[in-house]
Amino acid sequence: MKLSDLSDETLNKIKSLRWDRIIEKHEGPERWSSVLEYYDPEFMEIEGRWVLLPVERENHANITILRTIWSADGNSLTLFLKDTTFGDDDFLAGFMAVCDKLKDEEFFIAILYHEWFVIERGDAFDG
Repeated sequence: MKLSDLSDETLNKIKSLRWDRIIEKHEGPERWSSVLEYYDPEFMEIEGRWVLLPVERENHANITILRTIWSADGNSLTLFLKDTTFGDDDFLAGFMAVCDKLKDEEFFIAILYHEWFVIERGDAFDG
């Protein structure tokens, strides 16, 4: 799936959405219209589903999905990921995203995207 393949109606739905962020000490609600205008995002396929995150498409090769948590109804996704675009320091590379499935569409879009310290799970945890 590619943004360029979406209808104008679907793109307008995306542009009307807001998302929350805490990145590099900048926080607050952002508009997806700004992401589409000033960045070059693209869908990522995660576990067979399409997900739109507020990151540049060129960063996708540097992103590792650490954990996915799907809601019981399949309409929400929580992601923990590592983006080593700007270095592989765990204190700078971790992010958490909450994504919801857009109504009447076959993809998920981030409604929250925050920095997160990568915490490795040790032997003390099950699963």
